[in-house]
Amino acid sequence: MRTVSTFTLLALAGAAFAAEPVGRLDRENLLEFRDEQGAVRPVRTLADWHRRRAEILAGMQQVMGALPGPEKRVPLDVRVEEEKDFGAYVRRRITYQAELGSRVPAHLFIPKDALAPGARPRSGVLCLMGTSGHRHADTPPGPNYSGNQNDAEALVARGFVAISPPYPTLGFGARSGIGIKHDPDLKALGYASGTMKAIWDNIRALDVLETLPFVKRSGFATIGTSLGGHNSIYTAVFDERIRVIVSSCGFDSYLEYAATPWEPGKGWAQARYMPRITDYPRDQIPFDFHEMIGALAPRAFFANAPSRDANFKWRSAARIVAAAMPVYRLHGVPELIQIVHPDAGHDFPPAIREQAYAWIERYL
Repeated sequence: MRTVSTFTLLALAGAAFAAEPVGRLDRENLLEFRDEQGAVRPVRTLADWHRRRAEILAGMQQVMGALPGPEKRVPLDVRVEEEKDFGAYVRRRITYQAELGSRVPAHLFIPKDALAPGARPRSGVLCLMGTSGHRHADTPPGPNYSGNQNDAEALVARGFVAISPPYPTLGFGARSGIGIKHDPDLKALGYASGTMKAIWDNIRALDVLETLPFVKRSGFATIGTSLGGHNSIYTAVFDERIRVIVSSCGFDSYLEYAATPWEPGKGWAQARYMPRITDYPRDQIPFDFHEMIGALAPRAFFANAPSRDANFKWRSAARIVAAAMPVYRLHGVPELIQIVHPDAGHDFPPAIREQAYAWIERYL
C-alpha cells in the first residue's frame, strides 16, 4: 500500500486551510478533487486523493480550530498517582502534561505479564469515553468501570495495553470515573472548540503509550461509543499512528443529525464541541463523516450502527460508509472497512463488541 507521511498531509492541509476554497465538494462523491486552478476533477490516482484529503483536513480545522503545532508538545512529565492490582492486570491512574497549563488525568491498563522481565511489548489501544460516563458520577473507579464502556478492561484481558483519558470541558472529565476534574480553560489555551482540545489530549495519550517500554511502537488502535465513537474518528484523521479505528454509535451525517435543534449552543454547536459549526449553512459545513472516514483509508475501520439508535441514524451511517468505500478501493483494501447494524438501541451489544475486539486483534 502506498502511503504519504502525516507531515506531508498536514502541510497540504495547512495550505488548503489558508486558501479557504469557496463552496464544498460533494460529500457523497469522494472521488473528485479541486486542482490548483480550483477546477473540480475526478480522482484517478492516490496523488489526486491526497489533494482531496488535504481539503477535508482543512475543512475540519476551519470549524474545530487549527491542530496544535510542535510548540504545544512539551515534555509529558507522566506521573503515576495511584496503582491498583486486579489480578491479571494493574490499573494506574496517571496524569500527563498535554501542553503548558493543562495536565490530563487518565487510566492506564497493563497486563501483568507485560511487566515481567523480558516480556514482549504489547499493542496499545486508546479507549475513549462516551457521554454515558456522567451517569456514573458517584461510582468509584473499579475493575468494571472506566468511563469508556469497559473497553479498556476487555482489551487488557486480551493482552493489550489500554489508555483512557477523559473528554475535556464542562464536567465530562470529573465524571469519567477517573475521579479527577479535567475542565481546561479552552479560551486561555487558545482552542476554538472542545473537540480540538480532546483531539490534542488524545494525541498526547498516544505519545504516552510511545514512551512505555512494554508497548509496541508500530501503531495503535482507538475505540469508543457515542462521544468516544466520533472522537475516535476525529483523532485518527489527524494522527496516522492509529492503524485501527472502531466507532460505535458515533456518527451520522451533519445533514441528518436531529437529536437537538441545529442552532448556536445546541447539538454539535455546544461550547464543549464545535461552536463554529453553525457559522455555515448545514449543506456547506466544510467536512462531514463521509469525508473523514474516507480520510482514514487505508487504515482498518469498523463501525457499529444499531438499527434502533435514537441518536444517530443507521441508514445515514450506512450511506456514509458506502461513500467512503471507493477510497478504500482506490487504496486496494476494500476489506478494511466494515459497518454492522445490530437490532439494538444506542448501545454496543456484547456480540458486536466481540467482533470489534477481533477486528483490532486482526489488523493491529
